Amino acid sequence: MERTTQLVGQSSSFLDAVERASRAAPLDRPVLVIGERGTGKELIAERLHHLSSRWDGPLVTMNCAALPETLIEAELFGHEAGAFTGAVKARPGRFEEADGGTLFLDELATLSQAAQERLLRVVEYGEVTRIGASRPLRVDVRIVAATNEDLPRLADENRFRADLLDRLSFEVVTLPPLRHRTSDIPILADHFARRMALELEWARWPGFSSRAQDRLLAYDWPGNVRELRNVVERAVYRWEEPEQPVDMIQFDPFESPWRPQRSLLGRTAAQAAAGSASPGAQEQQPALPAPSASSAHDPDGCADFRLAVAEYEKAILAAALERCRWNQRAAATALSLTYDQLRHAMKRHQLAG
Repeated sequence: MERTTQLVGQSSSFLDAVERASRAAPLDRPVLVIGERGTGKELIAERLHHLSSRWDGPLVTMNCAALPETLIEAELFGHEAGAFTGAVKARPGRFEEADGGTLFLDELATLSQAAQERLLRVVEYGEVTRIGASRPLRVDVRIVAATNEDLPRLADENRFRADLLDRLSFEVVTLPPLRHRTSDIPILADHFARRMALELEWARWPGFSSRAQDRLLAYDWPGNVRELRNVVERAVYRWEEPEQPVDMIQFDPFESPWRPQRSLLGRTAAQAAAGSASPGAQEQQPALPAPSASSAHDPDGCADFRLAVAEYEKAILAAALERCRWNQRAAATALSLTYDQLRHAMKRHQLAG
């Protein structure tokens, strides 16, 4: 099963975007791909290339945000030997490397104004001038660019060249976020889970439990398909019962009772800022559950704090296990604990497994 080159989904919004890209692919015109992080912009760029007449030419990718501003122009357009400090020999740029093929510019909005101006000339005249050179070179390159920014707004604010935007936006493919593709979530989750089960050499894929599926559908997915892939693959590889449906889903891999907290200095500064913003206001602390009225230890007459807390903790664990019919993984999820944390607490309070 291919790891990175598949477009999976059946929702109408997703299929519309794929169809628009497919129709634009044979045309030798620039295309803008717009979408939030993790929505599959690079996969659409690959589709535009492979369905075009340039399919046998190079597909060159450049992340414009991955390089400092001082190096972007040299990376895009190349340089001659001695053009600047460190340029000991001539080097072709990405445009020359993509000659006869497609150049995919990711994070387009991060380009500097100077790089935008040089890019405009390439789009307009098909000529590239290396840094330090006096003569331009002819290149035959199709440009596909992607961003998660609102480029028309940036152009109105003079943060992106409006004339460059006009030339790059022959076609605009806007990818829907995963939260608006809810019918695709089970399909994508199953696809990624089967792939991970195959990698783990499971005999078969048992599927997700109904509770796990409900959690996947209820989540907002700020990281979109990339985040879904990580969540699903992590859930499968952590599951220790391959013959049973996967029931444990952890959305935040950093979730831990030992997660580093903000420093005391940071908390003090935050409290001071909150106090200056609203005099008399106090920082709200997470509310603790109120003691049960049937507790054996009356708060007013408590003589052994540690014993009272331990018995209250034991009562909470026992109640959660009873509710979940002693399914320890379900009880751990209900209490926002990991499975190991629940087992440790049960052992500490001598609760039978």
